[in-house]
Amino acid sequence: MVKFDTLSILIPVYNEARTITQVLDTLREVELAGNIKKEIILIDDCSTDASAALITAYATRHPALRLHLLQHTANQGKGAALHTGIREATGDYIIIQDADLEYDPADYNALIEPVVRGFADVVYGSRFMGGKPHRVLFFWHSIGNAVLTFLSNMFTDLNLTDMETGYKLFRRDILQGLSLHEKRFGFEPEVTAKMARVPGIRIYEVGISYYGRTYAEGKKISWRDGLWALWCILRYGLIK
Repeated sequence: MVKFDTLSILIPVYNEARTITQVLDTLREVELAGNIKKEIILIDDCSTDASAALITAYATRHPALRLHLLQHTANQGKGAALHTGIREATGDYIIIQDADLEYDPADYNALIEPVVRGFADVVYGSRFMGGKPHRVLFFWHSIGNAVLTFLSNMFTDLNLTDMETGYKLFRRDILQGLSLHEKRFGFEPEVTAKMARVPGIRIYEVGISYYGRTYAEGKKISWRDGLWALWCILRYGLIK
């Protein structure tokens, strides 16, 4: 068994006032296997709604929760928010949690299991394997995801089923040792390409549930982000 004391949960936030309190409620209630403690780091990427105020009020109501709010003075993108959170994290492992309701923290223990059993340094949560619930949405998004994952695998020599997943669990020291540059949704292909080159890295994948949002419900990623992800796969796949 691997010693695993604290999980750092990074939450990039941009105009998520509708859902952030519910996400924090879920995180507060979820119990991690082996009495692993939670360090919750929220990075507000200069939201223009009440997100930051709601987080501050929540922290006041729940002082026992290890909750830290970091704030950008200008909107920089999801990747930039994650860079800030990665620098500040102190847990043994880091997981990324979106500030909406698409991913369920109840799946954390499934991602943690290969780590505590001594098999994995990195675990990706796949929306496309296993028997977990998966909302049926956006045919062309699924095709785009499959193409991006396929091309990423070509360059990394991995056999992931879901490179673009929002749930990625990393050993903190390895993640903090990477030089990451992408400030928006290019974070996913960049971190995958660079993690795959770490000598001796052990990457696992487990099935997770997925409660996708429509654009009317607040989904932000667009076809332009897909094109940029394609460019990032080529860029970081060719840079050794």
